[in-house]
Amino acid sequence: MIIYMKQPKTALFDFDGVVVDTEPIYDLFWNDAAKRYGLGIDNFADIIKGTTLPYILEKYFSGYTEEFRQMVTKESTEYEKTMPLPPMPGSIEFIRMLKEHGVQIGLVTSSDNAKVKRAFGLLHLDNLFDTLVTADRITQGKPDPMCYLLAAKDLNVSPEDCIVFEDSFNGIQSGKDAGMRVIGLSTTNPAESLRDKVYEVIPNFEKVTFEDYLRW
Repeated sequence: MIIYMKQPKTALFDFDGVVVDTEPIYDLFWNDAAKRYGLGIDNFADIIKGTTLPYILEKYFSGYTEEFRQMVTKESTEYEKTMPLPPMPGSIEFIRMLKEHGVQIGLVTSSDNAKVKRAFGLLHLDNLFDTLVTADRITQGKPDPMCYLLAAKDLNVSPEDCIVFEDSFNGIQSGKDAGMRVIGLSTTNPAESLRDKVYEVIPNFEKVTFEDYLRW
């Protein structure tokens, strides 16, 4: 058994763009959808990164009929049923390493339960996370801190004893407003655009050691 002078901080992971490399796949869907639906918004996928589908519908489709919003929901859901879910380089190995060292781990995502369940089956993620906070459990999505505060409550830890791994600006703001230390992954946005917003920037988890984690 490994004994630490101080218990390692709890690790809270975003999903898309952190655990799995799906942001480019979502970009294709949402940028195409914005054109088809006539939203007139450039780089729509970049703007909505890290947010929930209910938030997207309320903010950008409030002027449409309920039937139309249901159609958008159905298209998004069907897309997620078959979209690839490639792991981010080193992510699963890093999570397993933390688990082996007794670190509490949570998944905090704007995705819904159905998608997360599919990913867990495909990537063999069962039993790696001590809590799951999905879009189904929250009423306020990122950048609101509700999701990260809920994860801390689930694990009975203080926000200041949590490390958040995020890639999107909305997710980073969510973690910071929750009072947590945020490590930014430059998987979705350039490293330079993240440096003044996070504690440290990493490209992915491939070269991250447990000593790095303890230092954070």
